[in-house]
Amino acid sequence: MDRRTFIKAGAGAGLVAASGGLAAPALSQGAAAKTLRFVPQANLANFDPIWGTQYVVRNAATLVWDTLYGVDSNLVSQRQMVESEEVSSDGLTWTFKLRPGLKFHDGAPVLAKDCVASLVRWSARDPMGLMLRAIQDELVAVDDRTFRWKLKKPYPKMLFALGKNNSPCSFIMPERIAKTDPFQQISEYIGSGPMKFVRGEWVPGAKAVFERFADYVPRSEPASWLAGGKKMLLDRIEWIIMPDPATASAALQSGEIDWWENPIADLIPVLKRNRNIRVDIGDPLGNIGAFRMNHLHPPFNNVKARQAILAAMSQEDYMRAIVGSDDALWKACPGFFTPGTPLYSEAGGDILKGPRNLELAKKLLAESGYKGEPVTCLVAQDQPALKAMGDVTADLLKKIGFNVDFVATDWGTVGSRRAQKTPPGQGGWNMFHTWHAGADCVNPASYTAVRANGDKAWFGWPDVPEVEKEVTAWFDAKNLDEEKATIARLNKAALDSVVYAPTGFFLGYTAWRANVSGVTKGPIPFFWGVSKS
Repeated sequence: MDRRTFIKAGAGAGLVAASGGLAAPALSQGAAAKTLRFVPQANLANFDPIWGTQYVVRNAATLVWDTLYGVDSNLVSQRQMVESEEVSSDGLTWTFKLRPGLKFHDGAPVLAKDCVASLVRWSARDPMGLMLRAIQDELVAVDDRTFRWKLKKPYPKMLFALGKNNSPCSFIMPERIAKTDPFQQISEYIGSGPMKFVRGEWVPGAKAVFERFADYVPRSEPASWLAGGKKMLLDRIEWIIMPDPATASAALQSGEIDWWENPIADLIPVLKRNRNIRVDIGDPLGNIGAFRMNHLHPPFNNVKARQAILAAMSQEDYMRAIVGSDDALWKACPGFFTPGTPLYSEAGGDILKGPRNLELAKKLLAESGYKGEPVTCLVAQDQPALKAMGDVTADLLKKIGFNVDFVATDWGTVGSRRAQKTPPGQGGWNMFHTWHAGADCVNPASYTAVRANGDKAWFGWPDVPEVEKEVTAWFDAKNLDEEKATIARLNKAALDSVVYAPTGFFLGYTAWRANVSGVTKGPIPFFWGVSKS
């Protein structure tokens, strides 16, 4: 019995360990209607949205922590915690004023000093934040509701930086928490967002719980992604961890859960046949799969070893492993930016097109000086898409001539281990798979993974001055034509140096019970406006 046959056989079977081995609490009909049981894409193994950049952490954090601004569905930053902002005529001084009445979950007011401390911590880890730090003159609280950010040169994309949806977002925390070293995890989870984190019910690997914050005052504007009024119609949201797709499918069909974030393509026909379930594309901007290599250690510290991967890999193999036979769910992506958006480019992408060349890959690997050392591949077995890509990679690397050390683990462990810069044999790594939401890849401003600024870069730490030069040029571009020309050069430089290997573009489904309403499309599961009858 192959993988798909096995999964389909289990899809309609009885629910086994649907609640992660925990007995579900008895709920009255009214209470049940106000409680949403949600299966996220992965386990919430850690919960620091600045230290941990996994999407699952970011997604949970949007419930607990608010931001000064939030991007809407047009990727335009709108005021969120901020009441007003002023920028000086020379573009060097930004003055922000908070909305009145903002409160943290412990009852303390949100003050300007909290924002300052939070922005200091965020800017130490975020590429746009690092750009701001480099040109910062001062960042200070003026009074309880006002803070000022003085720069040495203008930064026109300030509001986008403060409102963007990609990790790490500039979440606002109490000053005492925000003063935690940005390279150490926080141990207190107090925010000012629409939901409180119920730490006493958190069981990593099984469950995470959020309860409505009664003192949250949403904005009056209609909700749109991270912008507008985050009106919670639910009292309680339970994240139930179900790494087995067949179990999640059975739970959704039986009504044990209400919403499954990312059902695998194999099970979509089963779910669509159930009249009590609704299925749709979760995010029209899709995702770009990523084969992320560690540039610090052999063999991928040599560009020819990285180029060997591009010469041999088949994006179709990776994409079909994720989405199966549905051609509407994937396309080739010989570049780094989101297909169908204004800055999409295939410049330098010829190496990813046409027949795959194993002989060229072997030649490049030999020229890299590879000596047969183990290549540590971190593969998250609890993420179906990542497991699928990992299986393709294990076969690919062996064909090229790599000595593969296949480390099957969970996404939480991958998230922790990928932050280690130590050699692979000392707890480090050589490669892992992830994906980047299309909404994060429309331009370099929010695209953490394409940056190549060495120690300050995202995991893998590529150091490619040619890429960084074009990132700067994009920020300085005066019109769309200049932006497009810059991105073409950036795309080519990033492929020539293999900042990472894009494995293709794919769409994914989300599925929910028919008695749940208000589910909207986007790169994050937005819970505001969602109700259950």
